[in-house]
Amino acid sequence: MRRLFLLVTVLAGLLYVGRQYGREIGRLSGASTGTVSRTVKPVRDVAPGKSLEIFDGCGVEGDARSIGVRALDRLKNRYTQPSPEQIDSRITLAAVLAPGNDISRWKLNEGAEIVGYVSEVKRGGIEVANCRARDDADRDTHIELVLDPMHSDSSARMIVEVTPRWRYIMRERGTDWSTRGLRDQFLGRWVKVDGWMLFDAEHQRESENTAPGRLENWRATAWEIHPVTSIEVASRVR
Repeated sequence: MRRLFLLVTVLAGLLYVGRQYGREIGRLSGASTGTVSRTVKPVRDVAPGKSLEIFDGCGVEGDARSIGVRALDRLKNRYTQPSPEQIDSRITLAAVLAPGNDISRWKLNEGAEIVGYVSEVKRGGIEVANCRARDDADRDTHIELVLDPMHSDSSARMIVEVTPRWRYIMRERGTDWSTRGLRDQFLGRWVKVDGWMLFDAEHQRESENTAPGRLENWRATAWEIHPVTSIEVASRVR
């Protein structure tokens, strides 16, 4: 009975978060119903005439049934870069990792540029955002950033993610953003990462800032840079 109660509680929480995401994303996109506008803006980062609304048969909203999750996945699969005006200079790795409930700390339509040390690079899981793809090229790459190379436990870790669309964009530019390529280039190095801020509510119960003290926590925060739109070796910490 206790397990059933906990399961119902978690599912109710996820449903609430999904609805909240639908409302917030609808507001950011100018919609009034909680759905996301499907108007495609001009894309600076893709060859003329090439749209990435559908990539390898998967739409930007993925294949989840929930409206809230589909709206969240549409943000994960953005394929334009934040403009300079959208970059919030207050967002640093130290600010992101600062303790405390951080659900409202940043905004979904903000870009960020942060510097951190890469403690891990690995293939992401099979996710609805990528229509449950199994091939490595069609799955995200998870990059774990920390401020201190000697202190990389769950309370000190931020996740940034390279998506299949940005892997393709960079391949077209002659740059290898495969999981193996990213690991070879950046593991154990300081990097500067640019991209879109995203609160991944699916990991809210696995993050120290929003579920403090849980043994299952494996990250400091559910805030991510997702997708990463630029990554390069950095010479200093900021």
